[in-house]
Amino acid sequence: MDKRIFVEKKADFRVKSDSLVKELQHNLQLKTLKDLRIVQVYDVFNLAEDLFARAEKHIFSEQVTDTVLDEAAVQADLEKVAFFAIESLPGQFDQRAASSQEALLLLGSSSDVTVNTAQLYLVNKDIDANELEAVKNYLLNPVDSRFKDITLGITKQDFSESDKTIPNLDFFETYTAEDFAKYKAEQGLAMEVDDLLFIQDYFKSIGRVPTETELKVLDTYWSDHCRHTTFETELKNIDFSASKFQKQLQATYDKYIAMRDELGRTEKPQTLMDMATIFGRYERANGRLDDMEVSDEINACSVEIEVDVNGVKEPWLLMFKNETHNHPTEIEPFGGAATCIGGPFVTHCQGVHMFIKPCVSQVLVILRLQLLKLVLVNCHNK
Repeated sequence: MDKRIFVEKKADFRVKSDSLVKELQHNLQLKTLKDLRIVQVYDVFNLAEDLFARAEKHIFSEQVTDTVLDEAAVQADLEKVAFFAIESLPGQFDQRAASSQEALLLLGSSSDVTVNTAQLYLVNKDIDANELEAVKNYLLNPVDSRFKDITLGITKQDFSESDKTIPNLDFFETYTAEDFAKYKAEQGLAMEVDDLLFIQDYFKSIGRVPTETELKVLDTYWSDHCRHTTFETELKNIDFSASKFQKQLQATYDKYIAMRDELGRTEKPQTLMDMATIFGRYERANGRLDDMEVSDEINACSVEIEVDVNGVKEPWLLMFKNETHNHPTEIEPFGGAATCIGGPFVTHCQGVHMFIKPCVSQVLVILRLQLLKLVLVNCHNK
């Protein structure tokens, strides 16, 4: 049996909806928004009919704080208000839906039961149309969600054809720098025009154009967060004279220069990354950082393989790595990285060929240089 369930907080427990009204009024400077209700929607599929009553009472609602609304009553309410609903995109992980399905299994449901969730927002009917649109845009994150037509009957989420089809960007063969500048602005890409030209040259060298997926992945991975462009910026004019710690900072900087000279790195650019890793290099060169400590930081192995890309064999160097990273909240997709022989970094997963421009892999190193943190702050050159 399939059924749609509506659940709303009782009047005394509508803290979230009340605070959201104040947030919207303040952040968007709304004048006509007066009231907002939030109704949680559950579309439940393949649940045995005799389990629905228990599921509504024990899984989809809390008896003390929630009210399970009759669908006919909700439809009647929709005539009196302005409304819209938001649901997760197909394929997007929905924690509420996943938890509901697990709880239903404990209740005795079959393993093929599925749940889709949405939030239904009921707003005072006389809200200004422009302000309603502003509210909708404020609450929707198009990266992981979409608007749901709550007036339609209950149906399972399906991927649209556009979700299944990944277009090839054929225009990459002929676009000029001026064309890419316009395209970058239209698409809101974070990468620079030079990056787009680099991508164009790379794909010309392998005889094809990139897919939309590849370009989007590159745009993410070539962001400052992943490529660390700030850390790789060459520092040419370093001056501590404006700091009250000038003497200490200069002494620390002089130690850094001495280490570079001893390691034969004088000709390499001075960067924040070089400063952050110089002590580890120095200690290792002097035998005080043994291989065990290094292997605890980075473990990597690689193997040369041939990959079938649209019927054409391409040489890849697949690298599996495990490293201590300085972004504890960051999870690298697909659990690994790979490097294209003679070319940029690549990742290959589920038939999608993606590559990433070479970047410095950061490893946490405990630095013993005095006041290095102040050096990094004062030398930050954007």
